[in-house]
Amino acid sequence: MRYKLLQEGDIQVCVIRHPRTFLSKILTSKFLRRWEPHHLTLADNSVASATPTGYMENSISYSAIEDVQLLSWENAPKYCLQLTIPGGTVLLQAANSYLRDQWFHSLQWKKKIYKYKKVLSNPSRWEVVLKEIRTLVDMALTSPLQDDSIHQAPLEIVSKLLSENNNLTTQDHESIIVAIAPLLENNHPPPDLCEFFCKHCRERPRSMVVIEVFTPVVQRILKHNMDFGKCPRLRLFTQEYILSLNELNAGMEVVKKFIHSMHGPTGQCPHPRVLPNLVAVCLAAIYSCYEEFINSRDNSPSLKEIRNGCQQQCDRKPNLPLRLLHTSPDLVSQEATLTESRLKPVIVTSNEIHVEVERNNTANQKMTAGVGNDSEPNLIDCLMVSPTCSTMSIELSAQADRILGCYVEILKMLSDYDDWRPALASLLQPIPFPKDNCLFLSFLLIFFRELKYVIQRFAEDPRQEVHSCLLSVRAGKDGWFQLYSPGGVACDDDGELFASMVHILMGSCYKTKKFLLSLAENKLGPCMLLALRGNQTMVEILCLMLEYNIIDNNDTQLQIISTLESTDVGKRMYEQLCERQRELKELQRKGGPTRLTLPSKSTDADLARLLSSGSFGNLENLSLAFTNVTSACAEHLIKLPSLKQLNLWSTQFGDAGLRLLSEHLTMLQVLNLCETPVTDAGLLALSSMKSLCSLNMNSTKLSADTYEDLK
Repeated sequence: MRYKLLQEGDIQVCVIRHPRTFLSKILTSKFLRRWEPHHLTLADNSVASATPTGYMENSISYSAIEDVQLLSWENAPKYCLQLTIPGGTVLLQAANSYLRDQWFHSLQWKKKIYKYKKVLSNPSRWEVVLKEIRTLVDMALTSPLQDDSIHQAPLEIVSKLLSENNNLTTQDHESIIVAIAPLLENNHPPPDLCEFFCKHCRERPRSMVVIEVFTPVVQRILKHNMDFGKCPRLRLFTQEYILSLNELNAGMEVVKKFIHSMHGPTGQCPHPRVLPNLVAVCLAAIYSCYEEFINSRDNSPSLKEIRNGCQQQCDRKPNLPLRLLHTSPDLVSQEATLTESRLKPVIVTSNEIHVEVERNNTANQKMTAGVGNDSEPNLIDCLMVSPTCSTMSIELSAQADRILGCYVEILKMLSDYDDWRPALASLLQPIPFPKDNCLFLSFLLIFFRELKYVIQRFAEDPRQEVHSCLLSVRAGKDGWFQLYSPGGVACDDDGELFASMVHILMGSCYKTKKFLLSLAENKLGPCMLLALRGNQTMVEILCLMLEYNIIDNNDTQLQIISTLESTDVGKRMYEQLCERQRELKELQRKGGPTRLTLPSKSTDADLARLLSSGSFGNLENLSLAFTNVTSACAEHLIKLPSLKQLNLWSTQFGDAGLRLLSEHLTMLQVLNLCETPVTDAGLLALSSMKSLCSLNMNSTKLSADTYEDLK
């Protein structure tokens, strides 16, 4: 039977205190019935306080209890406990046997735990201490009490013991860890104990204790932890454990097996907290690499040194002075007199990072503009100007490079699991590191380029919830799509990844005016450059910009046409565009019917064939109900300029088609989507259609929240 641990205010009993010599005279039920039950208040270190009738004037400390017994005499009152204290005895009477037993086990636990606190607070011989720790652990494991503090209290006692004794040998460390291992199977270690575990991982990463004892502890942390912000040392311990796995002979193969064990053998991970916790651990470790570097510049102790107790300035080696993108006065004077002069490469150096940037005269103009003030030029301005940045190399220390490489590899492993990829993309969509200064940007270049594999996995995933996370989380903020575009700070492949991202985005619901407008405004140059190199996706992008009249400037339109005609694939697609434009003008010519209904079972090809057979400039009412048309027919529907009523009842028309309709059919007034596979993602796009006055969404996947938004 399991009992709950005694808490303050849980006892409602009659309290009697008496000398032992009169014990036999007062233990009668008649005597006990004279007393009204009084509330017994429990303090942190006491079991009873004074009663209103004057008995028990002072509290009884748990440590003062000499013995706790169940009354089993022949004439003893029912459900009573006898507490033996110096100079007397206290009787506690419960309402039933279960409550009495609960008190009995609770008081025994309190008495013993105070004993172990006293014994382990002043250790003399460590072999005796180790024996007491094992006895304490056995007591916690065999206790019938059911409470979190039953297992946490021994861990806190051991944690305090370790924090106050720093002269233990490695063998003592491992013996204590093995002794408390059974308690760690179902409990998180306290903060001080986490610090002790971190130290052991750093000093003995190849110890078998790390594999045999720490592995289930870290697995429990990753599966059940809800917020590392409340317990940051759990995160530090997890980081040190992973780094110790990386120190083994197999290295990343051991880490990979650990990640696989956290995911499980099935296609779906059964533990929803594992992925967010792993990502939090990885990003915090990567950010600590930057903090290590930035702390080395101002000679302040790093995080690792603080953890190891090195906080004195005299304990640290002096660092090399850091010179960030300053131009020399003599070079500036030469710039004023010689137009062909070039600046020498500017060096940014420290003991952990090295950045070399060569600039031509275009960059010199940017640099000389701010020479007269104390502000430092922004590195991102230099990096974003192409081709002003001709060489760039960043070198991290071996320690930082090892940590960065380990945790980036873990992010790559996470992206290989199909069920984790949507959540991982969502977690990384708001780029986890701010571009707050030049040094941080130079550090992030390594991270971004190492993370290229993960972004490629996102771009290759056909699911919209994955590849849509490549875009920025909100307007005005760069996303992965912008960072890996030609001219972006992380682009080192001549735009191959950028083209791959555009291809997958254009093949999904993002084949819309809004997406094309953003490309035209921000990435038209890279698109034209890749189209000039024969990239088919970029050629298609430029053709769509012309077809949807995205570009207003005539000179830009002529430049796009010249770019298309410079390659065979571009010339072929441009000719097809011109042919479609002629058909479109014929289709939009005034004339033709105002109402049109397609026969049931008609397909997208049937609709395209019908609309290409004549003029439909006057068509206002089109019924495609009970046909087999899909979202693909939207490309033909948006070419009907006068369409006001559209019936799509019981078709396969989906979200992608709704996005196109919402941007092009501005005159649409009536839309029937009954029994179509549309979802909230597509229906929300209809909120931009100001002329829409009748919308049928019966038997769709419409949610209550989207319904309120549409209203």
